[in-house]
Amino acid sequence: MIARDAEEKILRTADMIRKARRVVVFTGAGVSTESGIPDFRSPGGLWSRFDPEDFTIERFLASPETRRKQWRFLIAGGFIAGAEPNAAHAAIAELEALGRLECVITQNIDDLHQKAGNDPARVYELHGSMRWIRCLACGQRTALEEILGRHRAADDPPACERCGGIMKPDVIFFGEALPEKTLQAAIGHADRCDLLIVVGSSLVVYPAAGIPFAAEQAGAKLVIVNLSPTPADPIADVVISASAAEVLPRIVAEVKRGHV
Repeated sequence: MIARDAEEKILRTADMIRKARRVVVFTGAGVSTESGIPDFRSPGGLWSRFDPEDFTIERFLASPETRRKQWRFLIAGGFIAGAEPNAAHAAIAELEALGRLECVITQNIDDLHQKAGNDPARVYELHGSMRWIRCLACGQRTALEEILGRHRAADDPPACERCGGIMKPDVIFFGEALPEKTLQAAIGHADRCDLLIVVGSSLVVYPAAGIPFAAEQAGAKLVIVNLSPTPADPIADVVISASAAEVLPRIVAEVKRGHV
């Protein structure tokens, strides 16, 4: 149930979207929790099943047992098995279909924006994607489903078929830099937008979390839709403390009501 005081904010946000020339949506784990994907720190999240140290690049490279553990995790479907886009993902995709969305910048690695209908070329995955496996030696990227199709019965993770190198989920581990090309493209869009909407991010994981602040400093208006407070709330034009899956469809419906 959306609180009464959020109604005016929904109308105001829809009006801001209609008036904006370049709208960017920035998403975090909170946009996917209603698809059954817990954030890393919550009960059932990754840290309740793994030692966070297993997700440092140093341990991954040094420990065959860590690599075997992650391979078994991937075979079992990881933490996104069966996850489908929810109403928040659908609303963001609809904004693009309406011609009102320039791009999505996401901290998520679950591919749900693309599944919902956003153009993959307009989705900037700052922390990588679970749908790819990458060779750390030659850089070859292979779809996870393709790897699983050939090696699901294997006890140990397969080596790269091109060069024999170590294969790693193409997501950012602790100790790794964000993908430079993706990061710079995302920053460029944030710097040029006139409205940035944060959805489901606590804005505490850097450097990604700095992007909304940079957009605001460059002159963009800032809307935050998140259940809990964020460090950017004091500088935001609108803060809606509610479920993204409830709020975003309402915002998009209002945008369509005034769509010409």
